[in-house]
Amino acid sequence: MPLSRHASSCRRAALSALLALGLAACAQTEAAISPFEVPTRADASALGKEPELLVVTTRKPVGGQQPFFGSDRASLTFAEARLSPPGRGISGRVASAVAGDWAVLGIDSQTSSNAAQAFSEAATGRDVLLYVHGYNETFESAARSAGQLSHSLQFQGKTAVFSWPSGGQLFDYAYDRESALWSRDGFVRALRALVANPTVGRIHIVAHSMGTFLTLEGLRELRDSPEVQARIGSIVLASPDVDIDAFEQTVTRLGPLAKRMTVIIDPGDRALAVSARIAGGVARAGAADRSRLEALGVRVADTSGRGWSMLRHDLFLSDSEVTQVVRRAMDRG
Repeated sequence: MPLSRHASSCRRAALSALLALGLAACAQTEAAISPFEVPTRADASALGKEPELLVVTTRKPVGGQQPFFGSDRASLTFAEARLSPPGRGISGRVASAVAGDWAVLGIDSQTSSNAAQAFSEAATGRDVLLYVHGYNETFESAARSAGQLSHSLQFQGKTAVFSWPSGGQLFDYAYDRESALWSRDGFVRALRALVANPTVGRIHIVAHSMGTFLTLEGLRELRDSPEVQARIGSIVLASPDVDIDAFEQTVTRLGPLAKRMTVIIDPGDRALAVSARIAGGVARAGAADRSRLEALGVRVADTSGRGWSMLRHDLFLSDSEVTQVVRRAMDRG
């Protein structure tokens, strides 16, 4: 049945509000960066020393040129992306305020033939940080975020990003949600291959926003796997854009995996407020009541009052205190 004119107008108004908030968030992010802050040493993380990011993706390759992977859906692909780490000193920090700390320089290798196995072999002998991005992300923005997170955590293992085919456009919310769900099989294959490699150490998963929906769907499929139970170190869900009722239903079926889960929430998250309006008024897990989440047996970090962010949706990347929530979760794992 077609939407009424009123319902259509409300949906458009909600999405327009998200656009306004997104623009405000971009403005405040640049203003919040000080060129006189002391940057993290370029060699503080393994990625800073050797800036090669493992990529496992359900995006369609675009022929070896930027943006390397587009928004169309395709079979699972493994690649290694060459990154440019953040600049040193004041001049590098000034440049990062304009262009971002990390950049994708190119793709060194790429295969869609047994991609999950290739991904697993590339991580041999190391702990793994697997980042799953959220809504309205391009491949390059997701790769930069993975680099920034790994570097801020001073992670010493292999860093990987699972990049699903987000449209990378503000009004692609519905397409993004369907693409995230469609990517579940690829995520499951990649994670299953990774845990099956006996030389891989602990696997830490950090998922953001709509990426938490994909992550939970994949873990629900793998919850009975002894290898997954044994190898997952920590699961951090930052600002989960998941219906709170669906979140409760899924987490209660994850068994022991729920005990390794940390949920970063903020009742003042404006992006999730708009998402809830689009979803018919149902609260999102990332803005839910803390006690309701803790009743599920997960750890909860409430970031209310922390940091300075107009949107309050990506504090795990932009605020050092919240980043340390991720670090502590990994240390426990």
